[in-house]
Amino acid sequence: MSSHKILNIASPDEILQDSLSRALGISKITAQLLINRGVRTTDQADKFLNSRISDLLDPFSFSEMALAVNFIKKAALKKDRAMVYGDYDVDGVTSLALLETVLGESGLDISHYIPHRVKEGYGLNKTIVKIAKEKKIKLLITADCGTNSREIVKDLKSLGIEVIITDHHEPSGSSAEDCASATINPKLNSSNYKFRDLAGVGVAYKLCQALTGETLEEDLDLVSLGTIADSVPLNGENRIIAKAGLQKLASTKRIGLKSLIQTSGIQNKNITTEFVSFILGPRLNASGRLDSAETALNLLLSNKEDEAQILAKTLESYNRQRQKIESRIMEEAQDLIDKEINFKEHKVMVVAKEGWHLGVLGIVAAKLADRFYRPAILISLNEGMCRGSGRSIKSFHLFNSLLECRGLLEAFGGHSHAIGMVIHQSNIDEFKSRINSFASQSMTLEDLIPSLDIDMELSLSALKAGFIEEMNMLEPFGEANPLPLFYTKGLLLKGEPRILARETIKFWATDGEFTYQALGFGMAALRDSLVGCESFDLVYTPKIDNWLGQESLLLEIQEIIFR
Repeated sequence: MSSHKILNIASPDEILQDSLSRALGISKITAQLLINRGVRTTDQADKFLNSRISDLLDPFSFSEMALAVNFIKKAALKKDRAMVYGDYDVDGVTSLALLETVLGESGLDISHYIPHRVKEGYGLNKTIVKIAKEKKIKLLITADCGTNSREIVKDLKSLGIEVIITDHHEPSGSSAEDCASATINPKLNSSNYKFRDLAGVGVAYKLCQALTGETLEEDLDLVSLGTIADSVPLNGENRIIAKAGLQKLASTKRIGLKSLIQTSGIQNKNITTEFVSFILGPRLNASGRLDSAETALNLLLSNKEDEAQILAKTLESYNRQRQKIESRIMEEAQDLIDKEINFKEHKVMVVAKEGWHLGVLGIVAAKLADRFYRPAILISLNEGMCRGSGRSIKSFHLFNSLLECRGLLEAFGGHSHAIGMVIHQSNIDEFKSRINSFASQSMTLEDLIPSLDIDMELSLSALKAGFIEEMNMLEPFGEANPLPLFYTKGLLLKGEPRILARETIKFWATDGEFTYQALGFGMAALRDSLVGCESFDLVYTPKIDNWLGQESLLLEIQEIIFR
């Protein structure tokens, strides 16, 4: 039995390995890890390994930043009412919390508005035009949205309301760039900003830096939380933000975040990107998925311990509800895929059903895309207008595919690998056909085979003392800086494998000289193949296992190739 995945082992660059190794005093293995992540000079390597807050770009290098700051300062002087309008996910809610706090401290009369995911959907909508008029708002600042809300921005401007957009989404045909008072978005060609991949909260942070003239390091707990949760690439400025912010998060002074960490069961632990992505992020997202994101925002803004505890427990309850709803939709979507999807013809899976909760469609789409390794779009059916959410695989730009189908859509937005859309029910069949026609022209069959990008082929003898500590200099790991993966051939099983909880297999792997424990999550079904094979290869990440105070090296398995 062999791997069902394509194994892409990076070609070693021995000359550059040697150069970086000598210049930086690191092993050749670590040097190759840096090379694989696009780091090729000593200066780049120094900035990567020793990222500093001082390396952040000047916020005023955004072409319209000075304009935005002037509008805010003018509104503060005139005592004008201002409002921040944000998205309902972690990126949006952390952006709102940051802007509301910093702008309020800067003297602005500030309030906020978060649209309801189910009732209003993503981005600026007509409701805010009415609310802004009633509340006599003179300045509206968006957080993590607004780039593609041209008509609403024009309506707000017609009422004499200045609109500052802070966003990081790709512009589409309805870009509001030319009608907003100021637009801060690194993905606009006109922005002049040298780092395109900031999260929405990263853009909001830049505005706050420009307004205050300060670095605002204490606010990096919020900024890193939103950045990591939004799965943006953790390189460049995002790496600086995430690395410094995780340290701030672990020792945060925010009462709300302390309560969230406590109720999540990770108090007194080293906060990692995994904890943010799989524990803190889903809980903050849960209220906005099932109801209003106000609960999450109120938690982040709370300065009362009793209140914060109640809000954190409420989020915990929402998260459990979300998991149940998600499981049901996952089963129903799987049934539809079994009945309706012909994998020879459908490179993009599009399934639709009535009664699907809009708040969890994206999560289910992501799991289906991972399970079948092809793009997945789920649509919640309604009489007339229907809303959907999609997730993609690395070889397919989902947002561009929607551009090809724009004539069939009422609205859409997102990134290369995550989209949201509104479509009339009568157009769904034609949409399925057209997006699959586009996918057939732009994807090969090989694109639909999952692959593993492996950093190096190693022998077990290379896993020496201090190796893990040096490897961990590359933290924080995440998008564009994945956990290092290594490949070792010709290993033998030593002793009997053990099956642990959650379908986990644990066994000893040896090359005859060196022997290490290996752990495979969800791989219990491979036990018989492992026992019966002559030898096997492993794809793994080496980690330190700390059991009862005893440290040992453990191989965390990604793939087993049987010989």
